[in-house]
Amino acid sequence: MLVKGDKVSVLDEAINGTVVSVKNNEVLIETEDGFMMTFLVNELLKVQESSDLMNSIKRVDLDEASKDKVEPKPRSFVKEKKDKRDVGVPEFDLHIEKLVPNKRGMSNYDILTLQTETARRHIEFAIRNRIPKIVFIHGVGEGILKAELDFLLGRYDGIDFQDANYQKYGLGATEVYFRQNNK
Repeated sequence: MLVKGDKVSVLDEAINGTVVSVKNNEVLIETEDGFMMTFLVNELLKVQESSDLMNSIKRVDLDEASKDKVEPKPRSFVKEKKDKRDVGVPEFDLHIEKLVPNKRGMSNYDILTLQTETARRHIEFAIRNRIPKIVFIHGVGEGILKAELDFLLGRYDGIDFQDANYQKYGLGATEVYFRQNNK
């Protein structure tokens, strides 16, 4: 509620002034330029003096404010239970940056050939050494390496493959399972 002597500012205009009188819903103000103007109560905003603002800031009790502040609880992390089958699963990153120190001068064909040959060597090594599972990290990209890897894996008997664990690798990895024959 506005009373005589209050400092006010007009909401939609750049006018400041002092309340001269209040009648029902209308307020008569004297602007800083000395003009008398009438506005509705909902068109005005009471302005506090800067000294009043400082007094209201000084009245804030710091002890009371610090009581309201709650220390955050330490976050608890749920340890991922590891499956006994996942212990020591070899991961092979087929990104070209991991395979050669410098790819300058290599064509896309050369890069893809190197990546698929590397994958082929790892597959044959796993078969020879009876490793039950390996993971190839190929990245997302345009999907060319993944398609080439899928084609390569499809040529082997006794191999199953699928997208690797999304939480761990995202969409850019393939798990390869080797069905072992008991010889």
